[in-house]
Amino acid sequence: MTRTGPGGERVAPLAVDPAIRVLVVEDDPLAADAHRQYVERVPGFTVRGTAHSATAARRALQRVQVDLLLLDLYLPDGHGLRLVRSLRAAGHGLDVIAVTSARDLAVVREGVSLGVVQYVLKPFTFATLRDRLVRYAEFRGSVGEASGQEEVDRALAALRAPRPAALPKGMSGPTLEAVTRALREREGTATAAEAAALAGISRITARRYLEHLVASGLAERAPRYGQVGRPELHYRWRERPS
Repeated sequence: MTRTGPGGERVAPLAVDPAIRVLVVEDDPLAADAHRQYVERVPGFTVRGTAHSATAARRALQRVQVDLLLLDLYLPDGHGLRLVRSLRAAGHGLDVIAVTSARDLAVVREGVSLGVVQYVLKPFTFATLRDRLVRYAEFRGSVGEASGQEEVDRALAALRAPRPAALPKGMSGPTLEAVTRALREREGTATAAEAAALAGISRITARRYLEHLVASGLAERAPRYGQVGRPELHYRWRERPS
């Protein structure tokens, strides 16, 4: 359909870039809803649905067209990469961004071979996911024939050169890693004071980071009642099936 210009002339229609269609695959309903809201806050992306298992993801892909999977690797009915492998065998060419707590580099390498274009490690913030989505959109928008090696490198750099991940104000990556390591290596539960001693930080600081892990779905928190006084909070790393 043509448009009419200010002087009555016929002009070409405006080019409208279609939104990148996303399916969120995450077994935790709260995390899935958070990821959906994050994606919908990024211009140029639209969420076509959410699925809480590999089976549900396959069914969703039969109903809707999707360009990108935002995929948790720990699903109740199988590993996320197994889902990707089956989709590739069925001829699906959609891209995949893995959103996961998995830190095994062998898994990362396998994911790359299957077409996983980005990894976002939990816990993460909206700014972190937004950065990855924007970079993916830049890469996806690279069309036409490259003029040479430099242009090819520039297109790949948009996808592969991540900016530093953003954490909530006042939090640092090294401290988060220290608290995460202390909690993961702890047998059973740990209080904020115990985690603080293991990480070499103050109890107040440890509790803030522990609460961040709980909010990100990576840790669990439960009160433990003693004989007198207020209950003490105990934290446990949230183990996921491999």
